[in-house]
Amino acid sequence: MHVLARLALVCALVVGPATAMAQGRPAGVSTAVVTTSTMAETVAVFGEVVAGRESAVAARVGGVAQDVPIRIGDIVSEGDILARLDTELLQIELAQAEAQIAIAQAGISVSEARLGRAEKAFRRAETLRQNSTIAEAQLEERASDFAEARGAQQEALARIQASQNALEQARYRLDNAVVRAPFDAVILDVTTEVGQFIASGSQVATLIDTSALEIEANVPARFVSALRMDQPLTATTDIGDTVTLTLRAILPTEFAATRTRPVRFDVQDSDVPIAVGQTVTLDVPVSSPREVLVVPKDALVQAQGGWSVFVNEDGKAMSRTVEIGAALNNAFEVLSGLAEGDEVVVRGNERLRPGQEIAPAGPPQAAAQSGSNG
Repeated sequence: MHVLARLALVCALVVGPATAMAQGRPAGVSTAVVTTSTMAETVAVFGEVVAGRESAVAARVGGVAQDVPIRIGDIVSEGDILARLDTELLQIELAQAEAQIAIAQAGISVSEARLGRAEKAFRRAETLRQNSTIAEAQLEERASDFAEARGAQQEALARIQASQNALEQARYRLDNAVVRAPFDAVILDVTTEVGQFIASGSQVATLIDTSALEIEANVPARFVSALRMDQPLTATTDIGDTVTLTLRAILPTEFAATRTRPVRFDVQDSDVPIAVGQTVTLDVPVSSPREVLVVPKDALVQAQGGWSVFVNEDGKAMSRTVEIGAALNNAFEVLSGLAEGDEVVVRGNERLRPGQEIAPAGPPQAAAQSGSNG
């Protein structure tokens, strides 16, 4: 017993001063500054990913598909070939149109020569008639020949124009025998096969522009006025990915049964994997944004009848009772008890005593800058 008593006395002499020294040092803590933040009250609204640009690409001319180098799921760029038509008949038509041009041009030369001869004969007959050298009937015959020659020339000119039109049409058909992608896209569907006859206007493939995906949501009509072009929104997918949206258009229609209006949003996060038809949840504002005072949630300490925080006042932790409001990201709205710029303890505040000296580790952090609550 005497041995145990001596050991206890020695432990007290060693541990006692060490404990007293530890209690005398400032408590190590982390702090943050109380700031103001823009807050918008929100409501959850379901939306759906829709295609901002989707096209059923059609053939401009008819023909038999000679080559269809695409498959469903392929990524194509603007101008890439979707299908080639057999061009053998089209090339024959082009050669025929070019031949008709040559014939028409030769006809122009003949008609011009004939017109020149007829005009000379008519002018000479006019002179001779003035001298009473030829009869009136002969003059009328020369005038008729001249008029006929002018008509033949007009006909030759018209034939040239018709031949040129036929040539342009043949070139158009030949050029458009290749169906190309109108924009960068992903192939959703292929509706033609090699050897299949494609009529003019028939669908060849369906393309979707994945860079132009949008979100459409039916927003309650009473909240539509709170939407602003310059106010980003967030949407959450069913797997937890967050997408940033901006308002593009409020469509001028309303569903009477639900009192909602269709609204389109542009997707700003192109790297987030979303697909047409996928549902998302939007945080839609229900009122105009307002400036509020916020305190980090880690600064809050449960007190009797409410919440309190420790404020760094000249190196001492002073307890303050606070009244909090809406949640804002990782912070809370402060209704009373704090002012902007107050330095509050966010780490190491669990065992602090009012008035205890503290030693913040590093500069104070910044509270949340913006957010919403729903």
